[in-house]
Amino acid sequence: MLDINLLRNNINYVYKILKKRNFYLDINLINKLEQKRKILQIKIEQLQIKKNQITKNLFRKNIHNISKLKMIVININNQILNNKTILNDIKKNINKIYDIIPNLPLNDVPIGNNSKENKEIKKWGKIIKYNFPIRDHIELGLLNKGIDLEAGVNLSGSKFFVLKGSIAYLHRILIQFMLDIHINNHNYKEIYVPYIVKKKALYGTGQLPKFSEDLFHIKKFKSSDIEDYFLIPTAEVPLTNLVYNKIIEEKELPIKLVSHSPCFRSEVGSYGKYNKGLIRTHQFDKVELVQLVKPKYSIKALEQITENAEKILQLLKLPYRKILLCTGDMSFSSSKTYDLEVWFPSKNKYYEISSCSNMWDFQSRRIKARYRRIKDKKISFIHTLNGSGLAIGRTLAAIMENYQLKNGEIKIPKILRPYMQGLKYIK
Repeated sequence: MLDINLLRNNINYVYKILKKRNFYLDINLINKLEQKRKILQIKIEQLQIKKNQITKNLFRKNIHNISKLKMIVININNQILNNKTILNDIKKNINKIYDIIPNLPLNDVPIGNNSKENKEIKKWGKIIKYNFPIRDHIELGLLNKGIDLEAGVNLSGSKFFVLKGSIAYLHRILIQFMLDIHINNHNYKEIYVPYIVKKKALYGTGQLPKFSEDLFHIKKFKSSDIEDYFLIPTAEVPLTNLVYNKIIEEKELPIKLVSHSPCFRSEVGSYGKYNKGLIRTHQFDKVELVQLVKPKYSIKALEQITENAEKILQLLKLPYRKILLCTGDMSFSSSKTYDLEVWFPSKNKYYEISSCSNMWDFQSRRIKARYRRIKDKKISFIHTLNGSGLAIGRTLAAIMENYQLKNGEIKIPKILRPYMQGLKYIK
């Protein structure tokens, strides 16, 4: 959520910046609604003042027209209630507009309409040239009896999978490896989170109301009421909401959290030739990084959280590139995002494996997450950041493809062998 004062007092500036994101505010509608809101609030305040003045007279001695004054107070009360009802409806309409306004991009974010206009920052790693026909991770998984797509479809439908044997083992080891690096080397605190959250949590991080179709919705019946719950699309949601409506002392910042969780996404409207296998699924595992920082450190924190994710790829010796997303390709809540894309030899192409974003104070305003400064005790909104460190299924698929051998076996990266009891190959 953007600063409400910025929207009310500098709507033309907001309109200009949001145009860079291909988002167009209906300024006329907003101004019209805000004008009605102001008029009604003034009217209610004036009625309240009038009511208070008359009420004071009721307690004076020798008041002969007390019945008349009481009737006037009753009439004013009715006017106040009616105007408040109208005001609440107007506020709801204003909030509906404000709730779907995306974050403002930072000044160094490239302006563009789509992914074609993203900016490549760097490439890392050596791309291997194979002297044999390259297999993709699906074929390698079937060959080594480690990926069972048919079982996933039979159990749950399309875009689900089952892993078996050494490949399932490697999948589990990758989770432990990433957690160890982020906890021991990068000083994150491990958190175990629920995989089902309330509607307000998804509103807080910006998935709702705009992206409801991308979520798995659960309705829980409680007495005669229906409560809304959702499967998490990422651990970012519960991790960030740990500070929902809290005031944190400045000395506690920065807070660095890491969590492994499954992620559930409906992927409505997903398309492309590479939707099979472990690349785009309804359920996948991810190690998520979240940082909660003071505003002046958030730009630096984005570089740090991205470097933390990059370190995993470097240790696994997987070729990747770092991309700065343009204004038209950023997520709803982000002010600046780096994507890390890992190399897939079977497609001769890089695929996203991590997205690291600075949300500025956009999420913290929605969840009312603040901190108290030591110097003057002033309370301000924190800045929130998150990044994938990394997506487990895509990391597994990238290892399978980049470490494949001519005979279809898969070499285990050296750094993972101690985790796998010295196992060197999947065969």
